[in-house]
Amino acid sequence: MSNKSKDVFALYVRNFIFGVEDSLVSTVGLLSGIAVAGLPRQDIFITGIILIFVEALSMGAGSYLSEQSAEEYINHNDHSTLNSIFGAFIMFFSYFASGFIPLSPYMFLEVDFAFPTSISFSLVALLLLGMASAKYFKRETVRHGIRMLIIGGMAIGIGVLVGNFVHTP
Repeated sequence: MSNKSKDVFALYVRNFIFGVEDSLVSTVGLLSGIAVAGLPRQDIFITGIILIFVEALSMGAGSYLSEQSAEEYINHNDHSTLNSIFGAFIMFFSYFASGFIPLSPYMFLEVDFAFPTSISFSLVALLLLGMASAKYFKRETVRHGIRMLIIGGMAIGIGVLVGNFVHTP
């Protein structure tokens, strides 16, 4: 594989991992925060749907714009490439699809059960994402999985803490 091919592949993998991780953490953090704050299930679900759509589009656009800017700087031209466009689609779809992992419990369960289930689903997904990416790149799977679990878990914890702080009686 040429260096150019490796760079393109790295862009795609980076966008996929970033999209999944950010979606899991952002979505479950927000949902957990507003669940702890006392909002009803319907409000939590609607907020989650809006977040997933808006953030998936925002992340895809951000990926395109940042990659396009980097390509313009490196190549000294301002032509769009399929790599930055395809990378943006990967970011969009990975964020979009992963957002439904923490949201899905709120579709079927009452808030008291959906809350811990959503967090559990997200933490397991983070662990698996870290392990899968490490296995693919021939790195130590457990250590990478746990690292992603801890870092993502800390961000999730922030959502819960803020939700507790602004809890509505």
